[in-house]
Amino acid sequence: MASRCRWLPLAVIGILCCGVSASAPEWQSRYPKPEKDLCFSKGCINAASDLLNQMDQSVDPCQDFFSFACGSFVKDTPIPDDKSRVSQFSLIDDELDKNMRKQIGAPISAEDTGATVLAKKYFQSCMNKTRIEERGVKPLQNMLEKMGGWPVVEGAEWNATAFNWMDTIYQNRKEGFSHSYFFRFSVTADVRNYSQRLVDLDDASLGMGRKYLIKGFGDDDVQAYYNYMVEMAVLLGASPEKAKQEMNESLHLEIALANMMLPVEERRNSSRLYNKMTLKELSQEVPSIPWVTYSNRLLEDAGHQVSENETINVSYLTFLKNMTALLETTPKRVQANYLMWRIVRASVGSLHLAARDIRLKYYAKVYGTSEHKPRWKECLGGAMGSFSIAAGSLYVKKYFDEDAKAAALDMVKDLHKEFDAILDESTWMDEITKKRAKDKSKTIKYYIAYPDELRNDTLVTKHYEGLDISDSDLYQNNRNLNVFWLNYAYRKLREPVDKEDWRRHSRAAVVNAYYSSVENSIQFPAGILKGAFYESKRPKYLNYGAIGMVIGHEITHGFDDQGRQYNDQGELKDWWEPETNAAFKNKSQCIIDQYGNITVDRVGMQINGINTQGENIADNGGFKIAYRAYNRYQKENGREASLPGLHGFSNEQMFWLGVANPWCAVYKDDALKNLILTDPHAPSFLRINQPALNMPEFAADWKCPASARLNPQEGRCAVW
Repeated sequence: MASRCRWLPLAVIGILCCGVSASAPEWQSRYPKPEKDLCFSKGCINAASDLLNQMDQSVDPCQDFFSFACGSFVKDTPIPDDKSRVSQFSLIDDELDKNMRKQIGAPISAEDTGATVLAKKYFQSCMNKTRIEERGVKPLQNMLEKMGGWPVVEGAEWNATAFNWMDTIYQNRKEGFSHSYFFRFSVTADVRNYSQRLVDLDDASLGMGRKYLIKGFGDDDVQAYYNYMVEMAVLLGASPEKAKQEMNESLHLEIALANMMLPVEERRNSSRLYNKMTLKELSQEVPSIPWVTYSNRLLEDAGHQVSENETINVSYLTFLKNMTALLETTPKRVQANYLMWRIVRASVGSLHLAARDIRLKYYAKVYGTSEHKPRWKECLGGAMGSFSIAAGSLYVKKYFDEDAKAAALDMVKDLHKEFDAILDESTWMDEITKKRAKDKSKTIKYYIAYPDELRNDTLVTKHYEGLDISDSDLYQNNRNLNVFWLNYAYRKLREPVDKEDWRRHSRAAVVNAYYSSVENSIQFPAGILKGAFYESKRPKYLNYGAIGMVIGHEITHGFDDQGRQYNDQGELKDWWEPETNAAFKNKSQCIIDQYGNITVDRVGMQINGINTQGENIADNGGFKIAYRAYNRYQKENGREASLPGLHGFSNEQMFWLGVANPWCAVYKDDALKNLILTDPHAPSFLRINQPALNMPEFAADWKCPASARLNPQEGRCAVW
C-alpha cells in the first residue's frame, strides 16, 4: 500500500510532518510513540533537511547504522574526477576554501598586513599560469644542472667522480629540498625530558608509501610510480630506453630502503624509538658517515654547531646500519639518479601542465583522481598550508562565530567530566594506576578555536620575518619556504620547549581536531566548529552526537595504546602497574582482533587491526563519553523538541544520528584501498558501525532484536 503523504521541496512548503506509513520498513514498528514537541526554528528545519537528505530509511538501523544514517548521501553524492572521496569533512572544507579564496585571492591592498601580503603573493605566483607555462621545466633543469645533473638525462656526460651523496644532501638543505631521502634528520623535543630539544635520526622519507613499495616492483601501483619516474625523465630529456633502465635501478634502491624500515605496526611502541646516544657513540656504530660534520653542515644555516659529545636520538639504529651498507654496494649513478628523482618529484607541483599531467596519471592509479583540481584550489591549498597562521588569522577575523568558542569550551569541560567518571568507575584498574590516570586527565589542556594572538597583526606578521616571497616565481617561492621553515625549526635546538607557544595552536582554518601526547592537550580549530559538527541553533542531541563524539575521541587519545605511554607532563614514562598494564593490553587486543577480522568486500582488503587500534579505541571512547554526557544533560535540562519530519525518533536516537551524520562519506575504490593500506583510521562506515555494535546502549535505544548484526550477544569490545 502506498504512503498517503510525501516529501515536497522545502523551498515550496517547508517540511511536512509525516508519521509512519503503512508501507514503512518493518523496523519502524519498533517505535510506538514519537516525541511530542516539535522545533520549527530555522536551525531545526535546516538540521532536519540535512539529516533527511542523507538518510536511507529503508535500511534497518540495527543491521547497518551507517547506511541508515548516510545511505542517501552515499547513493546520491557524485565524486568529482579531481577528488578521491567526498565526505562531510570535505564539504565543510570546500565552504571554508570558498571563503578563504575571497581573502587570499583578492588583490593586495593598503589594509593588508605583512603576513597577508606574503600569502597573497604566493597565491598570485601560483595562479600565474602564463608565466609557469612559459618557463616549462626550465627552473627544474637549471636546478638539476646546479646539483651536478641527473645521470639518466646527462647520459655519458655525467661526472661520477664529482658525486658524493652526502654533498648532494648538504646542497639539498641549502636549496630548499629535503635532506631525508636516505634517512631523516630533524630537531625535535626530547620526549623523556620535554623541556629540551635534540637531533633525531629516523628512517628514510620515501617517494611512495612504504606499504606499497614492499609489495615489490611488479605491483600495479608500484608500476604506476615507476612509469611516473620514467615519463618525467623523458620529459627532461632522457631517452625512453635509458629512462626505463635507470629508473628501474633507482626504484629498486627505494624498495630496498622501504624493506629495511621499521614497520608502522612496530612504531606504535614509542619506547622502541627512543635510543639516546652521543655522536661519538653513533660514529662507532655507523662509521661510514662523519656524523659531526654531517650534523654541522645541516645545522650551520640555523646558527648551531655540535661536537662528538652531542646527545641525539636514533629511532632505529638497525636501519642506519643496513642503509649505509646498502649505499656502499650501490653504484654512484644509481644513488644520484634516485636523489635527483626525488628533487624532480618534489618540484612537479611548481611546474607546467605537461609535468603535472604525468603526475596525474600516477594519482589516478593510486588515489582515483583523474583530473586536476581547479587551479585556484591547488593554489589556495598551497597558500593556506604554507601560511597557516596568516590564514588562520584571516579566517577567525572574517568568518568565525565567536559564540561557538565559548560553547565549545563548555562542551569540552562537560565531556571531560564524563571521561573522569568513566575512569572512576573502571573496575579493571588498580588504585595506583587509576590515580595516575586521573592526574593525567586533570592536566589535559584545551585549545579551542584559536589563540587570542591570532588577532594581533603585529605578532602574526613577525612570525614570517625574513621570508622572501615573489608574486611571479612559484618554484623559487616553494624553495624559499622550505628553507625558511627548516631554519625556523633548527634554530630551536638550544631553546627550551614552550608547550603553550601560541604558534603551535594557530592552524585555525582547518576542519580537523587533534590530541598531542607530548603536550597532553586537545585542540579544536575554528574550522571544525560549524556545519555538521556544531551549530548553536539546533538541538543539543545533534551537537553532543557530532562535536561531542569528536571531543570524546580526542580525550580518549590520551589513553589509547600510544597516548597512554606518556604521563601527565607529556613525557615518555611508564606509569602503569603490571596488572593493569596487562588488563589494558587484553582490552586493546579485543579491539585489534575485532577490527582486524573485518574484510571490506568491495575492495577485497582486510582492516589492519594493529595500525588502526589507536583510532578505533578513540572512536569507541568518543561514542561512550558523548552518549553519557548527553544523557546527563537530559537529566539536568529535560527532553528536547524533535525535528520536523523526524518526530518518530527519540532524543536518544537523534543523538546517534548526530554522531553518524558528520562521518557520511563516499570513496572511489582506489581511495578506499589507499585508506585501508596506509591510514591509521578505519573507513567511515566502520567508524560508525563498530562503536555502535560495541555499545549495548545503541541496541537498547533502537530496540534491536537479539538477531540484529549491531546487537551481538557476545564479542563486544571496550577499553574505556
